[in-house]
Amino acid sequence: MRRPPLLATQLRADTDVLALRRAGREIGRHLGLDAQDQVRVATALSEVGRAAVASGPADVTITVVAGVPHALLRAEVAASGPLPAEGSSSDGGIPAARRLVDGLDLDAPRRRVVLTKGLGASARTDDATLAAARRSVRAAHTADALDELRVQNADLVRALDELTEQKEELRRVNTELEETNRGVLAMYDQLSSELEETNTGVVALYAELDERGRALAAANESKSRFLRNVSHELRTPVNSIIGLVSLLSDSHLDGEQGQQVSFVRESAHTLLTLVDELLDLARAEAGHEDVDPTDVDVAELLAELRGTTLPLLRPGVALEVAASPGLRLVTDRRLLARVLRNLLTNAVKFTDAGHVRLTAGLDAAGGDGGAGALVSFTVEDTGLGIPADQLEPVFEEFVQVPNRLQPTVTGTGLGLPYARRTVEALGGTLVAASDPGAGSTFTVRLPAVPVAAVVPPAPATADPVPGAARPVGHVLVVDDDRAYAAVLVSMLRDAATRVSVAHDATHALALLHDASADAVLLDVRIPGTDGLTVLARIAQHHPGLPVVLMSSGPPPRQPADRPPAPFLSKSAIDRETLVATLRGTGRAR
Repeated sequence: MRRPPLLATQLRADTDVLALRRAGREIGRHLGLDAQDQVRVATALSEVGRAAVASGPADVTITVVAGVPHALLRAEVAASGPLPAEGSSSDGGIPAARRLVDGLDLDAPRRRVVLTKGLGASARTDDATLAAARRSVRAAHTADALDELRVQNADLVRALDELTEQKEELRRVNTELEETNRGVLAMYDQLSSELEETNTGVVALYAELDERGRALAAANESKSRFLRNVSHELRTPVNSIIGLVSLLSDSHLDGEQGQQVSFVRESAHTLLTLVDELLDLARAEAGHEDVDPTDVDVAELLAELRGTTLPLLRPGVALEVAASPGLRLVTDRRLLARVLRNLLTNAVKFTDAGHVRLTAGLDAAGGDGGAGALVSFTVEDTGLGIPADQLEPVFEEFVQVPNRLQPTVTGTGLGLPYARRTVEALGGTLVAASDPGAGSTFTVRLPAVPVAAVVPPAPATADPVPGAARPVGHVLVVDDDRAYAAVLVSMLRDAATRVSVAHDATHALALLHDASADAVLLDVRIPGTDGLTVLARIAQHHPGLPVVLMSSGPPPRQPADRPPAPFLSKSAIDRETLVATLRGTGRAR
């Protein structure tokens, strides 16, 4: 049902415009608009009414209409002539009214204007309120101009008071802003100063860290150098002990004496193993591990490891070895074998039931063996396992996990650190996983370099004369360790026709100049001129003279321009090995 209008009137003179202004204010008051909105509505109506009266009589209708989401106050003014729509709002009229209401629509002939003002949710639009608004509008329409002027003056005074309050509030806010700005500037200066001090401290800290890093690197290099030197100095007397024990073993000993000599041999080999591990670890830490890539038949390597590991198994433990058919790998065979032997030995030590399994194959993440492929070696056991918080510490030097089998095994805590560093030197990774009480798994992953990338070594020339039938003639022993040289002389006493001894390079070359020898047993590490230099001079001045190299350390890297000389590790030399090697050199007689 359509509600009757709140006001329907005609404007003919300025007094009607004043009455329209009063009516607009009264309507706003009854509908619940605040004082400012009442003034805005009344002023918009009077501005449009004044513009309309200027062209003749104008009809005005004010109603409340339904809207979304709330009702609207709608005023329609129909003028006799076109209304001026352009101009500045300061000049009044329609431009001023447009700024005071929510909507103002002017039709094309510019004779009809519709003003709308949205009513909020709290507006009162019930029938009783609208009826009261109509009565109040009729009463306001009969008031004179003086009353309206009085009301307008009151509105102006109220507006001035509000402006004064706003001006004071603005002044107060500006004062607070100025104080805030001063505080912000002071804080900025303080923060800038603190940041500059912090930056200076950071620069100093980085400088200190760099200095400490260099100091740590130097200390680590000193440690490695110390370990290498000490290991060499320890190897010399230990090798002498092993050699002397070997001689004692060949003599006539009763049962008790033989047992005592075997105890000495075992202790010497244990000490030598510790020295070797220290030296290997020092070499790996310093990045001095010599890597010699060759074509490795993985199945053959695993078979060798199985043979050397079987005697170490505890009763009731099975050893399983498996490799993918035809699997080959280009890497340093010696270093890889040492790492896998280390992992297998650890697994055997701490497994007293179940199995130890070594498997090899292309890694699942490595594709079909092309570029980027990986070969994985997995050592898995059903032993004691390792607690989760010890999986990384076991790769640190001298760390051993306490367990019930610890008293029955020997170890130094250096094997796993050396294994990880060696695998990294080979370009791979070594990781561990374990379930305490169920076993451990160590996985080595190495890049699968194509076999074609390695030039196969030239096949060794077969010796037409069996080594066992070749006699040993004059042998020159060159070793700065007088005790070990004496051991070698004793080993050769029954096999060689003559044994000469030199303790440095000058003496050795002088002996060769004065009297030819049939073979030279040369220590690689002698003071002054090293063994490889002596080997080159012997090849230059005594071509064809067989030389057998020996050392407490690993085999040296020999020149590629001549056939490599045989090499013997001092810790592995015994009478039979020594004599067989000299007989196989090709010139002994």
